[in-house]
Amino acid sequence: MQEFGIKNSSADLTSLGIQAAIAHWNLNAQALTQQTLDLGQGVLNDTGALCVNTGKFTGRSPKDKFTVKDALTEETVDWGDVNIPFAPEAFDALYDKVTAFLAGKEVWVRDAYAGADPQYRITVRVVNTTPWANLFCNNLFIRPTEQEIVNFAHDWLIIQVPEFLADPVTDGTRQGNFTIVNFTRKVILIGGSAYTGEMKKGIFGVLNFILPHNHSVLSMHCSANEGKDGDVALFFGLSGTGKTTLSADANRALIGDDEHGWADGSVFNFEGGCYAKCIDLSAEKEPEIFGAVKPGALLENITFFEGTNTVNYADGSITENTRVAYPIDYIPNAKEPSYGGNPKNIFFLTCDAFGILPPISKLTREQAMYHFISGYTAKVAGTEVGVTEPQTTFSACFGRVFLPLHPTKYAELLGKKLEQHSDVNVWLVNTGWSGGSYGVGQRMSLKYTRAMINAAINGELDNVAYVPHEVFGVLKPQSCPNVPNEILDPRETWADKEAYDKKAIELAQLFVQNFEKYADQASEAILSAAPRTELLVKE
Repeated sequence: MQEFGIKNSSADLTSLGIQAAIAHWNLNAQALTQQTLDLGQGVLNDTGALCVNTGKFTGRSPKDKFTVKDALTEETVDWGDVNIPFAPEAFDALYDKVTAFLAGKEVWVRDAYAGADPQYRITVRVVNTTPWANLFCNNLFIRPTEQEIVNFAHDWLIIQVPEFLADPVTDGTRQGNFTIVNFTRKVILIGGSAYTGEMKKGIFGVLNFILPHNHSVLSMHCSANEGKDGDVALFFGLSGTGKTTLSADANRALIGDDEHGWADGSVFNFEGGCYAKCIDLSAEKEPEIFGAVKPGALLENITFFEGTNTVNYADGSITENTRVAYPIDYIPNAKEPSYGGNPKNIFFLTCDAFGILPPISKLTREQAMYHFISGYTAKVAGTEVGVTEPQTTFSACFGRVFLPLHPTKYAELLGKKLEQHSDVNVWLVNTGWSGGSYGVGQRMSLKYTRAMINAAINGELDNVAYVPHEVFGVLKPQSCPNVPNEILDPRETWADKEAYDKKAIELAQLFVQNFEKYADQASEAILSAAPRTELLVKE
């Protein structure tokens, strides 16, 4: 078997059951880019980034993601429509079929870390059948030094073979594509899909199991940055709430944009890069990401302006989920290594299209746990086919689909952290509507949202007066630097106050209904933070 690149002299693939004809070990970005071009699997854009098409799948396929149910996971994993069980013997048989499929083929192997804090990191070996998928792993995972590779031993294995299709009848899958996580064998097996995000989120799910369960480390779907004085801020939020935009701050160092752990005294990035959405990307709106599209970066499922190699970022004809993967040091103010101390401020970002929640409010420990489990935002017309009016969206812990454990496990761990570190402030920030619901009110000004977040980070909201929200009980500041006082109370921005009251009760009822599926495992402290649902009677 021919081998190229940096390789641990004791490492081989035969122990994994793989008899490849050629194995390329730990090639650099330049070599992987050139091999992709030579194989006709991609092209360069006019800034030198590699552009590829991931084929049939341009996003994750959550209904085709499985977890092996065995002695280790049977009583720990939260089984259901997110964590779908897979039989151990079916996994073993499918693993043997996939590795047999690789016999005599060319593969690309990468050794990497997940977790910037050495105390909690895991080692990962990835086997791909395309050089560009291996480039993705080079960019997104943490890159060992050449010396570290010499002595590298992997904890976890990812095998990604898009060309292999399962037989649902004999293999136990739903259809030809699959992603299966085996916590006992420490393997993620991927077939039938070339979408690279399956590898990224597969390891995220692994850490979401290992860190809370084994180490009492809170795993988080959030971005993180750090000020010049070492103060760390976390930003949670579902798609469209402004997580990436609001965490990008030229005056603060970026710890990471998506996945983090909170250990005692440490907030650390899981990744060594960023996987940024690039639909409508521009130098004006997101200069750091735009500038990261350069040699070594990987663009997925984009199109070019006709007759050029200039990317048309506005074109979502292949998918709205166009992406660019690049190492974190492509961002000028990225912090390396990617970790800091305990957070000082935590922001839950929500796009409330009903115009009910305050633009910023302070949460008690109990409210923080409640809103963490709720993970609320709202979709508005135009964001998805068939969405014609605001629709509530709840995703527990702001990333339900990535959680192997029950959401209350993560919320209780958050509560424990907040109890240990009483100086941590938790804020609920509404980046949605004010003065009425979508269609009547107006979207919250980004200028004001930034001013409120800056005021919170700078301690300028520490000593202002607060009053509780009539329905949700969250604490509304009565003043904020550089923000008009009249927008701080959402009820006062509505012309029809009774309409506001009724809509507030409706939203509260949706919160309570959503929470019913978690209530039996939630503590009294969490349940006490639920919003009021009785109708406010105004004489």
